[in-house]
Amino acid sequence: MSESIRILVADDHPLFREGVVHSLASEPDLAVVGQAASGEEALSLARDLLPDVVLLDIGMQGWGGIVTAEKITTACPATRIMMLTVMEDEDKLLASFKAGARAYVLKGVSAHDLARVVRSVAQGEVYVTPSLAAGILVTLSRGQAPQDPLEELTERESEILNLVVRGLTNREIGDHLHLSEKTIKHYITNILEKLHVRSRVEAAMLAVRGARRNEGQ
Repeated sequence: MSESIRILVADDHPLFREGVVHSLASEPDLAVVGQAASGEEALSLARDLLPDVVLLDIGMQGWGGIVTAEKITTACPATRIMMLTVMEDEDKLLASFKAGARAYVLKGVSAHDLARVVRSVAQGEVYVTPSLAAGILVTLSRGQAPQDPLEELTERESEILNLVVRGLTNREIGDHLHLSEKTIKHYITNILEKLHVRSRVEAAMLAVRGARRNEGQ
C-alpha cells in the first residue's frame, strides 16, 4: 500500500479550516499532519513536518498566503503549495504561481474535487480553477517567448546547481552551504523539475551550455 499524502492546512478561520481538515482526513490516502492559523505558523510547521502538500488561504492576517507560499517554497522546495481562496482574481492567481504555488482553488469547491486536486498536485500537476483558466491562458499567451529554464531558478537553486557542476555530492553541498543533506536533496528535486531533466548530470550539462551561451553574447 502506498504512503498517504501528508497535508498541512493553513487558514485563519477556525471553522473553515476544521471543515477542510475533516473532509480531507476522511479520505484513506490523505493525512492531515498539521494545522496553522497564520503564515508564520505555517512556515514553522512546514519546516518541521515537510508535508507533501500545503493548503494556504491567501487572505490570512500577517504575511498572507502569497508571501507565505514564497517562504515555504524557498525553505521546503519539495513541498507542493495549493492556494485555497475566495478571490476569483487573475492578478492574485499570477502572483500565487510566481510565489511557487501549484494550484489555485476557490473555496466553493466540493470536498471530492478538493481531494482530487490535492492528489494531482502531490503528483506534480498544476491546477487552476476552471472559471479562471481561460482568462489566464489569454494573459500568458500575450507574453514573450518561453524563457531559458535556468532563469526560473531561485538564487539559492542556481548556487546549488553551480556546486553540482563542480562535482560536489549532496553532503558536500550541504556542508558548503550549512544546510542538511536532506534539504539539499529537496532542492535538487526542485531544480530537476524546473529544468525538465531527469538527472543531476543532465542539469549540470544544461548549466554549462547556458554559461557558454552567456559568454558568447
